[in-house]
Amino acid sequence: MSFEGDGAQRASDADRDRVAAVIGEALATGRLTSVEHADRLEAAYSAVTLGELAPIVRDLPETTGTASQAPGTGRQEVSAIFSKVIRRGRWVTGRHTLLRSWFGALIVDLTDAVMPGREITLQADSFCGKLIIRVPKNARILDEGGSALFSKRDISGGADTNDPNTPLIRVTGRAMFGKIVVRR
Repeated sequence: MSFEGDGAQRASDADRDRVAAVIGEALATGRLTSVEHADRLEAAYSAVTLGELAPIVRDLPETTGTASQAPGTGRQEVSAIFSKVIRRGRWVTGRHTLLRSWFGALIVDLTDAVMPGREITLQADSFCGKLIIRVPKNARILDEGGSALFSKRDISGGADTNDPNTPLIRVTGRAMFGKIVVRR
């Protein structure tokens, strides 16, 4: 994959998404392990210039599909229905991730997760269940509201910073007869 222009030129979100698509296809075809994919995806979305993006995909072929997208960069869902699910460690979130707990417990730890970009949206839905989300210490949390009916909805613990390079986690969703807690 070649990038037009000077390597010192600032990279756009579209440039980062193209690199994410290439490494996503490399993961799907067995050219990269999941750990290599997560490392390269994190590097791609942390890159500031085109020169920083080029080495990430230098040893990989370009994608064949026009709509190819890296796993985790679009929508993702993690559900606990009549069960307990714990999601932690190194994993790739989606730009929009649905977290659903119905008659169960869902515990999601984002401290080691790789976020595809500087902003993600978590739709937290709980019906007769418990949903606990742990966020990184430097993350900014934006509570975009949501409803609660006979429930507890506690969204707190975001970093007090206006630094645009810190991750922004938008929280939406609703709780009915359940519990949603977002903390550090």
